[in-house]
Amino acid sequence: MNCYVHDRSAAVGICAVCQKAVCRACVGADAPRIVCRACLEQRAVFGFEYRSAAAIGGWPLIHICLGMDPVTMRPKVARGVVAIGNVAVGAIAIAGLACGLVTIGGASVGLVFSLGGLAAGLGFSVGGLAIGSVALGGLAIGFVHGIGGAAFGPSIIDARRCDRATLDFVRQWLGSGILPPNCR
Repeated sequence: MNCYVHDRSAAVGICAVCQKAVCRACVGADAPRIVCRACLEQRAVFGFEYRSAAAIGGWPLIHICLGMDPVTMRPKVARGVVAIGNVAVGAIAIAGLACGLVTIGGASVGLVFSLGGLAAGLGFSVGGLAIGSVALGGLAIGFVHGIGGAAFGPSIIDARRCDRATLDFVRQWLGSGILPPNCR
């Protein structure tokens, strides 16, 4: 098999992005995947990245990062005060996998607040599976209060039980309009 650019040169491998045969002269990166120079130069193939000039503590104020690293073929990670991407780490993180103080994502780990399919944290967590001091979800595991279809913790509201402490908490913060029938 010969190179797609240099038809008289033997190919050393196949580009991981465009799937074309490449010779030594056409290889742009070869560890751990072979990527041709043309694909490496077309960064748009690998996603989008924006990093604000303003920074706080060495972290950009806003970092938006989508796509794959062309050499490792792993998702790029957005790291910033406000981080948005496939994977994000920041004070405010929005991503498929989000970690930080306030997070929103498919899998969300937030110290103060987390919202996601799987939401975990030390503060308020809302999700299909929510784990936190105050957990609200289909399956809620609360360190203080658990509110959900199935809830576990010291004080809970679920389909079976309505504890007084959680009832008072819900009335104080959310009003009484969203209480289940067994708490009215």
